[in-house]
Amino acid sequence: MLQRNLKALLVLAALLLTALPLTARADWPQWRGPNRDGMVADFAVPQTWPQTLKEQWKVTVGVGHASPLLVDGRIYVFARQGEEEVLLSLDAMSGKEIWRAAGQHVDYVMNPAASGHGKGPKSTPAYSQGKIFTLGITGILSAHDARTGKLKWRKEFSKQYPTTSPLYGTAMSPVVDNGLVIAHVGGQDRGALTAFDAETGAVKWSYDADGPAYASPIIVTQGGVRQIVTFTQKEFVGVSTASGKLLWKLPAKTSYDTNSVTCIAYKDMLIFSREEQGLTAIRLVKQGEQLVPQEVWNNKENELYMNSPVLQRNLLFGLSVRKKGQLFCIDADTGKTLWQGPGRMGENAALLNTGRVLLVLTNDAKLLVVETNATAYKAVAEYTVANSQTWAHPVLLRNRILVKDETTLSSLVVS
Repeated sequence: MLQRNLKALLVLAALLLTALPLTARADWPQWRGPNRDGMVADFAVPQTWPQTLKEQWKVTVGVGHASPLLVDGRIYVFARQGEEEVLLSLDAMSGKEIWRAAGQHVDYVMNPAASGHGKGPKSTPAYSQGKIFTLGITGILSAHDARTGKLKWRKEFSKQYPTTSPLYGTAMSPVVDNGLVIAHVGGQDRGALTAFDAETGAVKWSYDADGPAYASPIIVTQGGVRQIVTFTQKEFVGVSTASGKLLWKLPAKTSYDTNSVTCIAYKDMLIFSREEQGLTAIRLVKQGEQLVPQEVWNNKENELYMNSPVLQRNLLFGLSVRKKGQLFCIDADTGKTLWQGPGRMGENAALLNTGRVLLVLTNDAKLLVVETNATAYKAVAEYTVANSQTWAHPVLLRNRILVKDETTLSSLVVS
């Protein structure tokens, strides 16, 4: 009798969890979540993972690898339909379309080296104060009303720059801070990290020393200064969010100009990865009026490429490019490697941290559930979640996982 009652209560709890309205706590308003760090606050991690994930709904949304957003029970998806870039709003519970913003015809010729990624947008939009900001594959920046989809303003940069996107298409995801939308516009060898007024699109400042990379920025206060930290085409920089002034920089030249890793802040350090230099932690030290980056540790056993790390307490997890894709765990205080998983896990992976487990979505649609422990690699479940490539980050909402593949968006239930 006790077992039957317990089972009934568990079933009821699962039903209630699915039916609960989505609140602000579940919002996923930008690249890598509320804090741009891949941390998930309220995902219902099951005690026992099911053999399969149940598909709640699946809709065709268009080509592209931009991650979906989730705000106030609505999903926002930026994708390519035919020759148009479109922004869609969907109901999070049913997947039904609420609105489709008027599409913009965008001609784009893919670089042969990136032809497998398709012509769709790669940049994840950002939501703030009732507006959605998108950055298209050719570098067009737009602001839409989140309630109606109506275009508020749009910026094109063909008159300012000979090329308006990097070699392999625009991929950096804009960030919003104190009423400013910050995006790195322009193309190969020439561009500007630029702050636009979120209401009007007016330019407030620009840092124009280098072309854009494929990494997305974070905003931190370190060394006593609020700053945007990001990779450019050839450098790793900190720029004042108030003025656009360069605060510090480090060289970050790669063989093919492919800086693509979002750095992560830990305590008073910044942790990042550079080609053939492994992972590095720096601390910004004030010397007179200058901020000077000083190395705290360097780990050459692991190196990131096209994916970004997550933190659980002092544990840093990521997918190394070594051994054709190898999960690792590093002590974030010392840089010591604590464990490395098996190799050949994939070309890329999106990592999300629920606290108890990591969800690791590889580009070949494999979803791994991995324990966040410091002793050894331990996968507790593995699923195939799509029939095509999955380069976009998934989004978690309570007991569901949103997965964007090449053309569709699915809601998968964990119960």
